[in-house]
Amino acid sequence: MSAEKITAESRTEFGKGAARRIRRADKVPAVVYGHGNDPLHITLPGHDTMMALKRGGANALLELSIDGKTQLALTKQVQVDPIKRHLEHIDFVVVRKGEKVTVEIPVHLNGTAAKETLVVVENATVQVEAEATHIPEYVEIDIEGLEAGTQILASDLVMVPGSTLLLDPDTLVVNITEAPTTEDIEAELAEAEAEAGIEHDQSDAEAAAEAAEGDNADEKSDEA
Repeated sequence: MSAEKITAESRTEFGKGAARRIRRADKVPAVVYGHGNDPLHITLPGHDTMMALKRGGANALLELSIDGKTQLALTKQVQVDPIKRHLEHIDFVVVRKGEKVTVEIPVHLNGTAAKETLVVVENATVQVEAEATHIPEYVEIDIEGLEAGTQILASDLVMVPGSTLLLDPDTLVVNITEAPTTEDIEAELAEAEAEAGIEHDQSDAEAAAEAAEGDNADEKSDEA
């Protein structure tokens, strides 16, 4: 993972009002901490930072130029506006080349399992230890043609050289089961609704069918 170069500015104003002014200028408030240093408050260019995070993923590594000094920083937490989707705030941690860091990386599935199966990802991310400048973007799992009953454990994952999986080997990551039938789904839904006390009004067809059954029962009774 190569570091994206971003020019940052030191920040001396704090609070909600200052943060709003920064965002209106298409910039992002951020803080850099770690290695026993005092937190460093900065602002970043909005568009360039957004693109760097898209390319780098959840663990984007940035090479920040701050007041003429260069600092490697690993993305730790990103706050995004839920409606406008712009960056609101970013937390970074200071890292150094060759330093080992612990991060969560996503699980990516490759291929398609056998027909009439359901693929359940029990753990969408896994924790790994890797060099700060060589963090894998994801761990890939090939599920092509796998049949129902197949279980992929943490011990089955293939990690890129230089990274170590920090997960119990017996942890279930992907579970492939038989796909439920329509009848199974309807039965589960009916059971859940019954437990929740949900009752449905009869449809016209159901009412007619019930009435017909009643008439047939009356006719048989008369004949008897």
